[in-house]
Amino acid sequence: MAHPNIVLIVTDNQAPWTLGCYGNEEIRTPAIDRLATDGMRMTNTFCSNPVSSPNRATLLTGLMPSQHGVHSYLSTEEPDAQMGPDAYCTIAEFPNLPQMLADAGYGCGMSGKWHLGDSLHPQLGFQSWLAKPDGHTATFYDVPLIRDGRITREPRYTTEAIADHAVSFLHQADDHPSFLYVGFNGPYGLDGDTLTGHRNRHAAFYADQELACFPREPTHPWLRQYRDRMDNPTARRSYAAAVSGVDDGVDVIIRAISELGMTENTLVIFTSDHGFCGGHHGMWGMGDHSRPTHLYQQNLRIPLLMRYPARIPAGRAWRKINSNYDLFPTLLDLLGLAHPTQESPEYPGRSYADALLGKACNREREMAFHEYENTRCVQTPEWKLVRRHPDGPDELYQIGTDPEERRNRIDDASCHGVVAHLAEELTVFFDRYSDPQYDRWKGGRSKAGELADLEPI
Repeated sequence: MAHPNIVLIVTDNQAPWTLGCYGNEEIRTPAIDRLATDGMRMTNTFCSNPVSSPNRATLLTGLMPSQHGVHSYLSTEEPDAQMGPDAYCTIAEFPNLPQMLADAGYGCGMSGKWHLGDSLHPQLGFQSWLAKPDGHTATFYDVPLIRDGRITREPRYTTEAIADHAVSFLHQADDHPSFLYVGFNGPYGLDGDTLTGHRNRHAAFYADQELACFPREPTHPWLRQYRDRMDNPTARRSYAAAVSGVDDGVDVIIRAISELGMTENTLVIFTSDHGFCGGHHGMWGMGDHSRPTHLYQQNLRIPLLMRYPARIPAGRAWRKINSNYDLFPTLLDLLGLAHPTQESPEYPGRSYADALLGKACNREREMAFHEYENTRCVQTPEWKLVRRHPDGPDELYQIGTDPEERRNRIDDASCHGVVAHLAEELTVFFDRYSDPQYDRWKGGRSKAGELADLEPI
């Protein structure tokens, strides 16, 4: 079989709870839901980190932040990795998906949010390049975008512009397979539009919606930023409108794939960089918006849908724990590409390509690992341990019976054995997979700017 076309869609700040195919009955996402119907839906996928740049690096390299060195979002690092004379791509030294596909004969295009460094120039084998200069979205209108090495202002709705550029790339494909990376800048939820109101075509529909899917909980005392979004109907409705706006962008791309006759032999992957708290636990945003930083499930759980009619059976769900660092080896196996040599870093992920193909997939040790600067976490189907270096506070949740993480059992004497076991799992994992120069618990550095304050407010 010929190599398939690949369309990897990565949204910004989106958890599964926002989507109809994951049970949301209030936010309209018909195009994304059809991907779930026509492909496979992963119900237990997690990200390695609760902010943007580290997860985008993990998706494209299969490495943990303590291996690729991007521990936080690119924004305040010195020198500036994103723009200017010292800009550089933060993952160029590692084997990575786009470069490997380009080397295998793929035409590669990128449209949207990059946030991995040197945004002005096409990176890693990409020939087509529309990029945001940085990661933050202040508004969805009149934003700077990079085209042909120049920064221009885009007057249209940004999500629409990203989708249109993606479709243009698909139309330019010739007789070689195509890899399209789409980085939607929505739904986001931290933009100024969340306070003034979203202005896309869905805003009118949500204008009078209560949106009970956004919890009304007291503001958590740790929450440091975006407190004005808490229990704010404009913020809820704006975020919902942005989710539906992303769905429109997905619809435009899927329709183009169909019109070009590419559906059968195109692998479409829909996921997000990380999750989002929309009032859950009294938090708004991601793990970096509290002090200490937090790793609640809504920040760590991400959607993952994969449609490939030629090979992936439709309408199935896979419920085993998996992480975004597992996607890299999975895609290499699915595409029949050679894995990087032993000279590369050791990869923490395990392929689940067999599960995608409807075969048995051994997953006896179900674990996911996470880290954000001084905070690390391990979870199994039953337990979740969060540790903060060097002095805590730590957390333990029996998520098998307490999935909402309401009862911290870290000081429960009956759980001391569980804590010791999971703490050892954390130690073994990071001792095995960390590069000493990027191991933050052992004095290593980060390529990204570090949080100025790791103490509670």
